[in-house]
Amino acid sequence: MRTEPSTPKTPAVPAAPVARAGLLLAVLAAAQLLTGLDYNIVFVALPEIAGLGFSAETLQWVVSAYAIAFGGFLLLCGRLTDALGRRRMFFAGLGLFALGSLLGTVAADEWMLIVGRGVQGLGGATLAPSLLALISVNYAEGAARNRALGVWGAAGSSGMVLGSVLGGVLTDVLGWRAVFAVNIPIVLAILAVAVRVVPADRHRPAPGRLDIPGAILTTGAAILIVMGFTFAAESGWGSPSTLLTLAAGLAAAVVLLAVERRTPEPLLDVRRFANRHLATGTASTFLFMAGFGATAFFLTLYFQQTRGLSPLVTGLAFTVPCAGVLVGTTIGGRLATRTGLRAAMVTGQVVGLVGVGAFAALVGEATGWGLVLGLAAVFSLGQGIVFTTMFATATTGTPEAEQGTASGIATAGQQLGSAIGLAVLVNLTALFGRASSLTTAMTGIGAIIFLGALVALTVPGQATRSAGRKQECTAS
Repeated sequence: MRTEPSTPKTPAVPAAPVARAGLLLAVLAAAQLLTGLDYNIVFVALPEIAGLGFSAETLQWVVSAYAIAFGGFLLLCGRLTDALGRRRMFFAGLGLFALGSLLGTVAADEWMLIVGRGVQGLGGATLAPSLLALISVNYAEGAARNRALGVWGAAGSSGMVLGSVLGGVLTDVLGWRAVFAVNIPIVLAILAVAVRVVPADRHRPAPGRLDIPGAILTTGAAILIVMGFTFAAESGWGSPSTLLTLAAGLAAAVVLLAVERRTPEPLLDVRRFANRHLATGTASTFLFMAGFGATAFFLTLYFQQTRGLSPLVTGLAFTVPCAGVLVGTTIGGRLATRTGLRAAMVTGQVVGLVGVGAFAALVGEATGWGLVLGLAAVFSLGQGIVFTTMFATATTGTPEAEQGTASGIATAGQQLGSAIGLAVLVNLTALFGRASSLTTAMTGIGAIIFLGALVALTVPGQATRSAGRKQECTAS
């Protein structure tokens, strides 16, 4: 008989020694830094990578293969995190990341490199829910978890900064293969500490809990939908590849819903969204990446195509908005503890909306760099605040045994939002012409952030101030 999913309050997390809790957070933050690093580091190297044999049409798959594998396998990996164990999936994700990086380093042709990027994306999909679940179950709701998520988010932002700079430096000095090779010693360093501090899984692997038909359909639908929107961004909405792939993805989604209604323990149970924290948190991750997440793409075009900056200088310029995100993630954790998740998320959305709106209105082809980077720092500050609070929201009120699934759902929303938002915005800028592309893109991003603010207003209120005081002595 099919049971209703429960959403009892997450049990208190036992206090852990400060030193061990600090080392655990350092390991999880380093793994998050690795995913942020890999997201940015490859962009600057793309012109050099093309020399491996890529055409203009196939080069985009160096980026898309990572995004498709990452987004497509997230829900499955979230459930596997609960079924197999958080520690096991954490180490599996690191292993896949190292394998994909090795394939990229020694790639002899374009397809080997694309496969390597796909394996890296699978590693990211395996790591993401296990990282978030490990934070959620080892740091109690409220002050401790908000602080940990702030550090975790800041590490991801630092990785993006480091990726922007290292991509240019390594490509110029050692060649494009170095942008893949650099991941391997980072993984080894994380492993050396992680084997001692990541808590052992409390239960034996339970693969019998896995909904195999749901896993196949969920993964297939997600991959097809992400691919469809990737094709839309490159070839337009009317291209055969876009229409066929999206149609197949939607058909798989319809079949999935029909199958899951008859499954005792479905992988994708829409009734989970009766938990308003998960529902609003996932909606926020989707809109976050559709809006805030697209700013890096359009800033890159503005820096290099409009202002003529070199890849290395572009990477250095990105340290300003990435630093804004870094500061914002720290503020977001503290603000959530003091004012509650709803107020903190609304604050971040409003700050971001002001910065993006001003950027759209004031920045042009000859705008002073002080104003350009200053406004980028403003909307990036709001971006960082939202990043921390949306994941804190999504994981609130979820039982410990289901944290991996909830984390996978929230992160899947993030990846789908990235693909869909970028496709919509790229086509929108094409419609209005290249001359006004930056203004059009930033205006569209502002509209998406406004929707995010409306969603933030529906986040359940919490008396986090008193709860936060009670949890100060909990592992942090």
